[in-house]
Amino acid sequence: MDSDTIIITDDNGNEKEFGVLFTFNSDEFEKSYVLYYDLGEDESEVYSSIYDEEGHLYPVETKEEWDMIEEVFQAFMA
Repeated sequence: MDSDTIIITDDNGNEKEFGVLFTFNSDEFEKSYVLYYDLGEDESEVYSSIYDEEGHLYPVETKEEWDMIEEVFQAFMA
């Protein structure tokens, strides 16, 4: 993922622009992750998704992955 922003289409077909906080790869899970935030919100919530080489986003589904993402995010914020 090489952009500072991504466009996400919701279930109703509405597009929304998000800012990319950072991306990283996990050797443990053999996946790539993106952390992003809503550009339209004053106090942004940070979201995370798995992404593939074509830039498609997929939900994070396991507690182990969420724990790892939380650790990476906390290190980024420190």
